[in-house]
Amino acid sequence: MAGGRGRGTATLIAVAVVLGWLVVGAIAGPYAGKLGDVATNDNAAFLPADAEATRAQDLAAGFVARPTTPALVVYARSTGITGADKQRAVADSTRFAQVKGVVGPLPPPIASQDGQALQVVVPIDDAEGEQIGRVVDELRSIAGGDRDGLTVDVAGPAGLLADLIEVFSAIDGPLLLVTLVVVLIILLVVYRSPVLWVFPLLAAGMSYALAAVFVYQLAKHDVIKLNGQAQGILTVLVFGAGTDYALLLIARYREELHRHERPWDAMRAAWRGAAPAIAASGATVIVSLLCLLLSSLNSNRALGPVAAIGIAATLLVMLTFLPALLVLGGRWAFWPRTPGVDRADPQAEHGLWARIARFVARRARVVWLTTAVVLALLTLGLTQLGATTLGQSELFANRTDSVAGQEVIARHYPGGTGSPATIFTRQQTAGQVAQVAQGVPGVAAVRQVTGRDQAGPPAPDAPPLVVDGRVELEATLTDPPDSDAAARTIRNLREAVHRVPDADAVVGGFTAIDVDTSDASTRDRNVIIPVVLVVITVILALLLRALVAPVLLIATVVLSFLATLGLCALVFTYLLDFPGVDASFPLFAFVFLVALGIDYNIFLMSRVREESARRGTRAGVLAGLTVTGGVITSAGIVLAATFSALAVLPLVVLVELGVAVAVGVLLDTIVVRSLLVPALAYDIGPTVWWPSRLSRSARDDTEVAHGG
Repeated sequence: MAGGRGRGTATLIAVAVVLGWLVVGAIAGPYAGKLGDVATNDNAAFLPADAEATRAQDLAAGFVARPTTPALVVYARSTGITGADKQRAVADSTRFAQVKGVVGPLPPPIASQDGQALQVVVPIDDAEGEQIGRVVDELRSIAGGDRDGLTVDVAGPAGLLADLIEVFSAIDGPLLLVTLVVVLIILLVVYRSPVLWVFPLLAAGMSYALAAVFVYQLAKHDVIKLNGQAQGILTVLVFGAGTDYALLLIARYREELHRHERPWDAMRAAWRGAAPAIAASGATVIVSLLCLLLSSLNSNRALGPVAAIGIAATLLVMLTFLPALLVLGGRWAFWPRTPGVDRADPQAEHGLWARIARFVARRARVVWLTTAVVLALLTLGLTQLGATTLGQSELFANRTDSVAGQEVIARHYPGGTGSPATIFTRQQTAGQVAQVAQGVPGVAAVRQVTGRDQAGPPAPDAPPLVVDGRVELEATLTDPPDSDAAARTIRNLREAVHRVPDADAVVGGFTAIDVDTSDASTRDRNVIIPVVLVVITVILALLLRALVAPVLLIATVVLSFLATLGLCALVFTYLLDFPGVDASFPLFAFVFLVALGIDYNIFLMSRVREESARRGTRAGVLAGLTVTGGVITSAGIVLAATFSALAVLPLVVLVELGVAVAVGVLLDTIVVRSLLVPALAYDIGPTVWWPSRLSRSARDDTEVAHGG
């Protein structure tokens, strides 16, 4: 009777938990598809307030009735522009001016010196925000496609932004779908059950919906600035990490079903065994991600809490909703491989990993030395990793209209035409600043912005526009505005005009934004990486109640990270033919690889510590490796596969991040966690737990050490 009442109470509790979460899911679900509505993809919006480009942007607002972003419509014919081509460009220009969001009147088409191209500058009101994509689409519709040897492309900052918005619009659809399919396939392979895959996938979906509610509200009320990159990472992170946590809990649950008759009792034991490691793992990732709040870039500061919210939501769901689902599912959820109550040793089910454990025991020192040397050799590839700001033509993994147009502009015009650098200086020093700027290598021309015609060439006698005692100069660069050469010119230009006495010159513009973003990324990398390492070391020390083990784990993860970057540098350069990596890549790769990589060491070493307390350290290492090997490797494959889904977004920076996390996680689970860490811990023995009581255990590991 008492058993029946207990079973009934447990079932009622599980039903109540599941129903409660389903109500939450019904409320939160719609928000998962609305994140794109509150995303911002303008690079300038993420710059620090004290960046020179930000100050220039603030000053620019006073020189125009409405701030604008230019679209550059370029017509090109290799045999020379004809009269009909000119008429077409003029007619298109008239229609462009009538598009909602375009700020007229438009200047006349600008002919190239070689006579093979025409360019129309179309300023688009910044108030359009994300609707700039709609405006650019209308411009492209009006301009039409290539015809009779005349190519037509819409490029410039507005064209680039429109293409980015189109790419990120795929996050709510294709990226989410690909991620779901990848997780589903892996779960089917891992569990070989037509039923069990439903539980982790449903829980991961619930986690994503819950996270989306909080992220949406924070972005809507301007607490954070959400961009497409953070949105994409949130998607793969929640499904990847959520499935990882589910795999670990389900594996422990299956283990306990061999020992307990009732699923409720098995889940209670499994929860007690797995939840601390899962919670510690999640906390490590959350704290690491929140270190991004130390960033000077608003985009990085946004990614930190966005991803941390995703992990927090995932932890909450996986430790409440998933256990309730599994209790209701009972043993039949594992059909056809239903676990029976046979009280078998958990190690008996893991033949492959038992053999790997015995191999580690026989050759521990050789194993960890060999794997450490291999990883060290991979770090040599870092010499091929050139961190830079990717140019517009290098930003996309495919050839977009803005990329094609920028290439045409680069062939027929000074590279900076349509996207000049802007210089703001005091009126009395304007002439001197203009002269100094003109003498900087890489500057093609400098002109003053006039009150009569700010968009086109000024009249010879037009006076400069003066706002609060300042004037604006436009410096056209000889190189494309998104190139490394243009970035060097901006740095030299700033250095030159800053030396003019009492000029208080400020240099901004499209290229300046890229320069300041790159500088801020470098600063963030140098500040945040050491902080993350210290924070994770402290968390590990508290979890493992030791100092030696955390230091060893951190050292192995850092070595794995550097090896991953070295291997990825070779892949990017020689296999994918990418031009380099963005300046933000090393920091993002570090935060995700170290935070997620340490997860697997937490899962392993927390179980090793548990087993060491019963069996002794060396036997505990082998037991921990045996029972966690399969599930952790499966979890690593899931996470690697979900991050690989970022490749569906044709942006080089996201493809690189997805590849790096996938390669790094696989390297960490297969090499570092399966061989290097167990071999190190086995070779060191009880000292690995110093200074805890476990390091002074009287249990003799001599027999185990010799394979006895």
